[in-house]
Amino acid sequence: MFSFLADIKLTNSADKNTHILTNYIENFDWNKMISSFLSTIFSLAVISVLFFLIHSIGKKLIKRSFAGARSKSSTVSRGRIETIYTLSQNIFHYCILFFYLYAVLSIFGVPVSTLLASAGIVSVALGLGAQGLVSDVVTGFFILLEQQYSVGDDVKIGTIEGTVSAIGLRTTQIIGYDGTLHFIPNRSITIVSNMSRNDMRVLVDIRLDPSKDVNEMKKIIADANEELVPTLENLTKMPQILGTVDLGSGDLVLRIVAYAKNGAQYAISRTLRDRYLDDLKEHGFNIPTSPLSLTK
Repeated sequence: MFSFLADIKLTNSADKNTHILTNYIENFDWNKMISSFLSTIFSLAVISVLFFLIHSIGKKLIKRSFAGARSKSSTVSRGRIETIYTLSQNIFHYCILFFYLYAVLSIFGVPVSTLLASAGIVSVALGLGAQGLVSDVVTGFFILLEQQYSVGDDVKIGTIEGTVSAIGLRTTQIIGYDGTLHFIPNRSITIVSNMSRNDMRVLVDIRLDPSKDVNEMKKIIADANEELVPTLENLTKMPQILGTVDLGSGDLVLRIVAYAKNGAQYAISRTLRDRYLDDLKEHGFNIPTSPLSLTK
């Protein structure tokens, strides 16, 4: 008897729930839902197209503005102009991205301003990495303010050597001499060695011929300098013969030092060395291939 009554109650309950679900489906405003869905999709499409156009036009305007600055004679170096150009592009990109996300969230009814004003959300953002982002931006700002390096400079940052290709709000991009592109977070940059700001030293060591007079060797090299130097456009300081230098363990060389524009020091070093060796050979000098040691 009790089992029969329980089955009746369960059946009535199931019928009641089915009736409620049926009424909900029948009374649901499908037209309103579809209209709201289509309206949201349309708004997203319009906003996306609008921000895409703003982003494209803005980047082109920035590029055109800096193209004019590059063509005009100015006291600002080309590397400095390229640095400001890449930074401007990055700032514009992040600003457009921020406002685009703000507009998308607003379309979905998310109270963005309330979330941003919430101390809890700010704390969560800081905990998720905003501190690192702020550190990157602040460090990047001081790098630009102090002009530590510019786009096109040859630098050494930590163990990475190469040419600066871009400076952004978060990272600095370095193209290594082997072609590798390195992305370095600005907060990780502590010591920077800039090899593009000053003239670079050209060091040439010529081994001594023990059977010849050192003074005669100096005269031949000096004569070679007088003829060769006018042809070297990137040479900034006349080669100077320092004299005999002991490399250690009695290994003697004749050292010549000059200065050249950054990036040209290796080519000039090879040019000077080749000319010195050719002239010395013509005058009967036999330059040893192994170090000349005076010790026994």
